[in-house]
Amino acid sequence: MKTKKIIFSAIIVIIFTCGLTALKNDDKSFEISKQLNIFATLFREVNLFYVDEVNPADIVSNGIKAMLKSLDPYTVYYPESQMEDVKLMTTGEYAGIGSIISQKDGNVIIREPYKNSPAAKAGLLPGDIILSIDGHSTKGKTTEDVSGMLKGQPNKEITIKVKRKYIDKPLEKKAIREKIQIPSIPFYGLADTNTGYIYLSSFTDKSASDVRKAVIDLKNKGIQSLILDLRGNSGGLLDQAVDIVNFFVPKNSKVVYTKGKLKQWDKEYFATKNPIAPDMPLAILIDRSSASAAEIVSGALQDLDRAVVIGERSFGKGLVQTVRDLSYNTKIKVTTAKYYIPSGRCIQALDYSHRNPDGSVGKVPDSLVNEYTTQNGRKVYDGGGIAPDIKTKADKFARVTQELVIQDVTFDFVSDYALRNPKVADIQSFTISEEIYNEFKEFLKQHQFSYETESQKLLEKLIKAAKEEQYYSDSKEEMEQLQKSFYHSLDRDMTLFKTEITSFLADQFIQRYYSSEGLIEYQIKHDQGILKAVEILANKEEYQQILN
Repeated sequence: MKTKKIIFSAIIVIIFTCGLTALKNDDKSFEISKQLNIFATLFREVNLFYVDEVNPADIVSNGIKAMLKSLDPYTVYYPESQMEDVKLMTTGEYAGIGSIISQKDGNVIIREPYKNSPAAKAGLLPGDIILSIDGHSTKGKTTEDVSGMLKGQPNKEITIKVKRKYIDKPLEKKAIREKIQIPSIPFYGLADTNTGYIYLSSFTDKSASDVRKAVIDLKNKGIQSLILDLRGNSGGLLDQAVDIVNFFVPKNSKVVYTKGKLKQWDKEYFATKNPIAPDMPLAILIDRSSASAAEIVSGALQDLDRAVVIGERSFGKGLVQTVRDLSYNTKIKVTTAKYYIPSGRCIQALDYSHRNPDGSVGKVPDSLVNEYTTQNGRKVYDGGGIAPDIKTKADKFARVTQELVIQDVTFDFVSDYALRNPKVADIQSFTISEEIYNEFKEFLKQHQFSYETESQKLLEKLIKAAKEEQYYSDSKEEMEQLQKSFYHSLDRDMTLFKTEITSFLADQFIQRYYSSEGLIEYQIKHDQGILKAVEILANKEEYQQILN
């Protein structure tokens, strides 16, 4: 009898619980239905009664974007017109002329034609102003608009009219669109006789196979250690990150696991194959722009004590996105889970689920940061990216150098120089001569390059405040002396900061004459992060000490 009462009570509890769950689900379904109905009726009223004509597609698209913006910046809606962007994001492939374009002085210009691309074959050069494409003017168009005009059906010839300095009449260039594959590895080679170097710029569907080929090729060249450069890599496909980690860790090692609201997103990812470089000393380079899949690779290899991580703290994106199909050939990239690397930590830096009253997003507070340990017992932490084992300081540039970048005058000078000088010395022997540097200084004066230092801005505010508060007359002499002290001249700054300006200018020259791939090859011998990695890998004792 007692057993029957227990069973009966249990049944009642189950029924009650299921009933509450059903009511809760019914409430949620009703709320969803209610809000959708409000949206539909609102849209109908606006479409019918708004004083001016409205574009239904634009209104709905803007509404969707605003809705998703309240979630996180990685949940994105893609209308049918942007399917090429989705393809580029996942495969690195699109049909076009193969060129970086940008906005400059109200025009869209060619910034860099890819090596051996249709743009390069057509003779388009950096600095060319795009006037029209197939007779359609680009005046007033955005970079995104012009990019869409350049992309399209492969093997189709398009006519691009451009304006080029030193040539009076516009030039017409004919380019045949091709399938452009943006390489996930723009460059790999030898950092020194014993150390291989691979620069991985993205995680598309071919990244793992590209890394595999590069590692095998470098091993055949006799390397004893390897640098994997993930700086500036904003991530991509998770499975590619897992495969790349697998090249360096034992089979069956756990690389990463994910947790989502739905059970289908709770997954564990393991190394499924034998590694191709199981014991080779490895250094990973990261910076503030290394994110997502780049953090999975660097974080997993750090947690497994398989690589020394060098550089700056990474971005801190511990969220996983999934691309899902919607109706009418549209898609959504939606955040479905958080990922956790082998130590158990999630490195997400921003808390999008708990926004501030003004809608802003705060970082995970120090009080909520947790300590974890690597396989060898080293302390690591969650809540804010991957902290490197060896920190390198980010370059701090003088105001004059910053303004040269912001105002883009180095690009103008190098483009101008290249039109007058088709060739320069090869990559390894190129330097900025006194002649080039003096020519650059004269170019800046002719183009009335000017800027204001932060010191000057602060001093002007101080003088203004002193005048308003009637203290200026009592301290006029001191203020005037400060103005003289903080006064800067272009000639003085170009001399004072010549070393860093020359270094930056050299990079611009190499990129202009030898493309982005050539720039990476040049930087191998000059980049402080790469040089530090070579130094650590050459010292076996120090390398092991860091990992243990």
